[in-house]
Amino acid sequence: MCLQTPDWLAHRLLVTGPVTLLAAFRAAAAGPGIIPWPLHASELEEGWFNQLVAPPPDRRGISVEGAHILAGQLVAAVQVLQTQALGQHPLVSFDLHALVPVPAEVLQLGPDAAEAEAWLWEHWGTTWPLRGVEEEEPTVVGMRHLPAGQAACYRFHSAEWSPWRALTSLRVQWPGLCFDLRPDYGFAESSAQAKVPRCGGTVQHGPGTPCPPTQSR
Repeated sequence: MCLQTPDWLAHRLLVTGPVTLLAAFRAAAAGPGIIPWPLHASELEEGWFNQLVAPPPDRRGISVEGAHILAGQLVAAVQVLQTQALGQHPLVSFDLHALVPVPAEVLQLGPDAAEAEAWLWEHWGTTWPLRGVEEEEPTVVGMRHLPAGQAACYRFHSAEWSPWRALTSLRVQWPGLCFDLRPDYGFAESSAQAKVPRCGGTVQHGPGTPCPPTQSR
């Protein structure tokens, strides 16, 4: 299910394990924080142009020629931003695409393709990249008993659902680590606890936490 304006749900993820293994995971998890969909410049420009000239002439405030120019400038700006994001040092500390990459053949379909949305739901459990990713000291969540370097804590917002399917894959890829995912609505402690068990088992859903849908759309 991919909505144009999804609800963004806050979560906290605690990852624990041996120092060396956790350091390798943290390095692998860092990335630009976006899905590198190919930019179809002509389609984007046409779409923006059509939106700009859609209102009646006396209400749109821009000429046809001006709409063409502005649409082209918008496309150019998007291209620059994507190039910068993909080429810079990792911008976020927990990037789903870095950990569970979207295959090239799926990327070529584009973000609006039903098959692409289905892949994201099947492999991530959410159809948007995470937003508002932050890393905080494990001591903030009461992990003072762990030796230094054996815990990493991430906070983020995911669209509509938690990235529960990505976590399932990560447990297989990183069997030496434990993953504890809990809701943290509004980045505040919540009395409703819905956690993915640390080391295997079934997903438990607490009060106020929606169960994942059975369909990919």
